Amino acid sequence: MKNFHNRVAVITGAASGFGREFALVGARLGMRLVLADVQQQALAATAAELEGLGAQVLAMPCDVRKGEQVEALAAAAMARFGAVHLVFNNAGVGAGGLVWESTQADWEWVLGVNLWGVIHGVRVFTPLMLACAKNDPGYEGHIVNTASMAGLLNPPAMGVYNVSKHAVVSLSETLYHDLDLVGAPIGASVLCPYFVQTGISQSHRNRPDDVPAAAPTASQLASQAGMEKAVSSGKVSAAEVAENTFAAIRDRQFYIYSHPAALGNVQTRMEDIVTGRNPTDPYAATPHVREKLQAALKESA
Repeated sequence: MKNFHNRVAVITGAASGFGREFALVGARLGMRLVLADVQQQALAATAAELEGLGAQVLAMPCDVRKGEQVEALAAAAMARFGAVHLVFNNAGVGAGGLVWESTQADWEWVLGVNLWGVIHGVRVFTPLMLACAKNDPGYEGHIVNTASMAGLLNPPAMGVYNVSKHAVVSLSETLYHDLDLVGAPIGASVLCPYFVQTGISQSHRNRPDDVPAAAPTASQLASQAGMEKAVSSGKVSAAEVAENTFAAIRDRQFYIYSHPAALGNVQTRMEDIVTGRNPTDPYAATPHVREKLQAALKESA
């Protein structure tokens, strides 16, 4: 996808973090924007900011766990703008702790947003975009799914999150191949950020009532503290990731990384798999992180 001016972008999780930065870049490029989020006040503020920059904006509350709400978002986008060219399936939440301590509600919430949100986005918007392409000989489209480096690695005490993001990587790779199989003028990418300053470490602030949180365990508290520190100290900004993402879309680049240096751990994991070696400690290069996590668990024992 080379031309962004006057094209329509749909962005979930648009009120903050990567989503807000995608919208700002899109507005600068002259795109028409469809913004979705569960944070209604933040969504309204982001929409107002973008309209102040001259962008045409449709802002709509949307819980991506709910297929009917994603379908309504697509219908509203078509009714307002008549086409969709770029989709960011970006909404996401974070959670941690020893994998057996995650409750059913934890699994339902994290998989509901991180995985089912992307499933609904692909299920709803891909056929719509294919239909748009049939009606426009010059159509260009692209779908970006936000995963994580946790979709390529399996650090301890992050089980629910790891599972959700691995599934997004798999879904995205399959989408890429399926689009290529039918010769669609639609590209696909998967974004795998590492520690970037966003609000993901505070995801619980938007946790809905239908998946209530239990009292946190020691491992969940330790994981939360570690995540907050890592995210807040991140040296790469969400704005930089957004710029790099748009550059990748232009170049039809599939894998997008915020921290390419972290790929050494991914290579080690792939070697573990190919050679049949037992999984290497993801914290082997940063043993202090593992030691701190273990110390927190021992203190609570």
